[in-house]
Amino acid sequence: MKTDELREKYLSFFETKGHTRRPSDVLVPTWDPSVLFTPAGMNQFKDHFLGRVKLDFTRATTCQKCLRTGDIDNVGRTAYHHTFFEMLGNFSFGDYFKEEAIHWAWEFLTDKKWLALNPDQLSVTVYKDDDEAANIWHEKIGLPFSRIERLDEDENFWPASAPSEGPDGVCGPCSEIYFTPKDGKKVEIWNLVFTQFNRVGDPPNNLEPLPSKNIDTGMGLERTAATLQGVTTNYHIDILRPIVEAAGEICGVKYDPDSDNGRRLRRITDHIRACTMAVHENVYPGANKEKYVIRRLLRRAVLDGHQMGMHHAFAYQLVDKIVEMMKAPYPDLQDSVTRVKSVIKSEEENFLHSLDDGIARSEKIFAGMRSASRTVVSGDEAAELYQTFGFPPELFEQVAIEHGFTFDWAGYKDAMVAFGERSGGEQVKLFETGPIESLKNSVRSTEFIGYETDSTEVEVRGIVVGAEGDEESKLVDDFDKIGPEHELIVVINKTPFYGESGGQIGDTGRIYSSDFEFVVTDTQKDSDLFLHVGYLAKGKISTEATATAEVDTNRRAAIKRAHSATHILHHALQKTLGSHAQQQGSKVEDDLLRFDFTNMEPIALDQLTVIESDVNEKVTDGGLVKWETVPLVKARELGAMMLFGEKYPDPVRMVTMGDFSRELCGGTHLTDTKQVGAFEVISEESVSAGVRRIIALTGEKAKEYRVKVDQTLSEMASTLGCSVNDVPEAVKHITGYVRDLKKAVNGSGKAPDAPTAVATSSKADVDYFHRKEMLKESARQLNSPLFESAERVKTLFAEIEKLKHQLTEREKSGTLTGDDLLAKSSTVGDVSVVVAEVPGANANLMRQLIDQIRKSTSSSAVMLFAAADEGKVTIVAGLSKTLTDKGLKAGDWVKEPAALVGGSGGGRPDMAQAGGKDAAQIPSAMEKAEELAKSLFA
Repeated sequence: MKTDELREKYLSFFETKGHTRRPSDVLVPTWDPSVLFTPAGMNQFKDHFLGRVKLDFTRATTCQKCLRTGDIDNVGRTAYHHTFFEMLGNFSFGDYFKEEAIHWAWEFLTDKKWLALNPDQLSVTVYKDDDEAANIWHEKIGLPFSRIERLDEDENFWPASAPSEGPDGVCGPCSEIYFTPKDGKKVEIWNLVFTQFNRVGDPPNNLEPLPSKNIDTGMGLERTAATLQGVTTNYHIDILRPIVEAAGEICGVKYDPDSDNGRRLRRITDHIRACTMAVHENVYPGANKEKYVIRRLLRRAVLDGHQMGMHHAFAYQLVDKIVEMMKAPYPDLQDSVTRVKSVIKSEEENFLHSLDDGIARSEKIFAGMRSASRTVVSGDEAAELYQTFGFPPELFEQVAIEHGFTFDWAGYKDAMVAFGERSGGEQVKLFETGPIESLKNSVRSTEFIGYETDSTEVEVRGIVVGAEGDEESKLVDDFDKIGPEHELIVVINKTPFYGESGGQIGDTGRIYSSDFEFVVTDTQKDSDLFLHVGYLAKGKISTEATATAEVDTNRRAAIKRAHSATHILHHALQKTLGSHAQQQGSKVEDDLLRFDFTNMEPIALDQLTVIESDVNEKVTDGGLVKWETVPLVKARELGAMMLFGEKYPDPVRMVTMGDFSRELCGGTHLTDTKQVGAFEVISEESVSAGVRRIIALTGEKAKEYRVKVDQTLSEMASTLGCSVNDVPEAVKHITGYVRDLKKAVNGSGKAPDAPTAVATSSKADVDYFHRKEMLKESARQLNSPLFESAERVKTLFAEIEKLKHQLTEREKSGTLTGDDLLAKSSTVGDVSVVVAEVPGANANLMRQLIDQIRKSTSSSAVMLFAAADEGKVTIVAGLSKTLTDKGLKAGDWVKEPAALVGGSGGGRPDMAQAGGKDAAQIPSAMEKAEELAKSLFA
């Protein structure tokens, strides 16, 4: 049976048993802080199991995309381990229990209509105390006790060892089903979890029966396919073997399952399949959390290829075959092939630059270990290789294992205190506890009516003292402490307040009655519960009190402007850059938006101008904004933009703007694009590899920005003495003049010609967008932030005067060259000693003069003094190589003269610099330098 056929048969079977087929959750559930990646099919149903949401169905079945890295070192080595895999599951939320779950599992496995496995080749395990499950298998199914094995809690309880070791919370025994092929080793293919207890405290008697019992099962798709197809490893099933073979062709290696290269090809297959699925969902390789896991997997695959002689990017070529094998269940993979290949190739190329060097350095470490008879790579060595050369510790460990060494992870972590992120296989707390969770159980959900109104009559359903997640937070019936220092969370039966989600920040406002006023400073969401965060401004708030909930409408309007603008911007980005420029994240505040999107390169200035103009054109022209709730399939048919990796409800809210934008979005929006008012891009920057960020303003903040642009340009024009239209040209002249003055001060001493005045332009005043480009160009020439450009021009005029003064001082001493100074030198032994004052010289010129002297004579010691404004003194001393070779240091020579002018300094043996603040003492300092030279250099 083909793998795609098995997947469909499983889901169809449970549909015949009254289960609702649900789509796979995404690989990275960003709304679930307990995991980095989805590790099991039950994750998307956590609140269903706990009865914290309205149950639209009590039975469900899924095929879930999963990613775990807990057993990463076994990938490719064993027959069944993967990082990315698919888990078939059927779930009951307080509906059926053990007998049905066991009967249906047996029916699906053995009935000729379904899998038709030989019943004699099946055996099961049960928890040691679960007589109920054991009796069902024996009495109802007919399995002999010889094929029913009882195991302890570490094997047949979920979570493992929960009764004795915890954690507290929902748990239960499980029953595993094994298949034993003829002349083969038995394989676990299905795990039935019976969640029937709530663990509270330590044993004994710590398992309290749940009022509502649940079923959570999982069948490994790849393992079961291997069983049905009669192959000894998952990697030889119909959807994986072709990828392994393709990897061999790309690497120029024939696939031999029993060889080291065979193991490498299997690992490449697994890791690049995982990376393809993740990057498709916009999870790019990076430095933190889930992004680091993807980077780690990709680099392990690249290292395997490298060890087979692949010294250029290759893994990205495997994406086409992976998509071909996975397109039946996940057809949208075909829409992102080009982008996924580009991201993987870029990451490969970046890593390959440092890989050869890292391996070479690790080989030196291994050679030293062999000489010292060491077997453990020290954490310090690994940390240095990572910090200095960027060689990842996981790959260092992998190379070490290839050489028969072990790796000191504890020592490494001590050396790299900040290093380390949770892998996808770890979970913080599967089921949270606390006052918010209690409210979920009692209130369950808050009705959101914020699309229709900004104010409504409500009833207070819950009050939590302390911030969400605070261990000391607690539910109270009433509260009367006034002031922002006493943070509360208030839950009401219905709300006009938007809870932060989808990048849009939460609303603010107030909840009030004749008895109290509660100031809402933020609104958050936890599942379907809206949490109003804030403080009591007056009175006493109590549960069951009736009140008015009122949103800050001015702030809400500003948020709407920014949110609607992100949709327009998204359209403009794709129009200019291409369809790959998909949203990676956003933050929508009051008249301020941050929009992250996929793009491998910075946006060219002319492209950014086009994008900004395109958005403003849509704002100026206007376009009706409307939203409707439609079935997900209809939204797809209508061409609504759907972000890869985003989880959408069904039905879904679709927001349409004019005839150019249709997106799925739960946020609040304007009714016409004209209401955005104005749109201003203030920056475009990199967030991470392949992800760029635009920050922009809308509405009032954009208008204030425009006023500031014109004010800055006008101020610059006034200082430069030119028209606004001529500011960039005038800036070009003045910055060029400053460069010429600096060259003169540092070199010839000859003053350049003053810049010619910019002729007043006769062209008509340009529009705002051209004026903004003029300001940007001027700021670029000035190397200044946009709105600091006017002040920078003023400082340039001050700098010009200072440079002119330095040139005037230079003229007093005439033309200075190294030869001129050397002609005035004295001789101490065979050393030419130059001690001189060089009026108007800066440190750079003084160093140039010293270098000239050192080139002219083989043995020299030079100390130059220069006085500046306000009595400041600069001293530079230099010694030739013949003197430094004798152990002499310029810093030792300069110390005492520097002290005489009220300063100190230091530097390299051949060149030292000092500063002082008493120019009147320069003659005494020079005399001291001459005196010291006689003793130092004789």
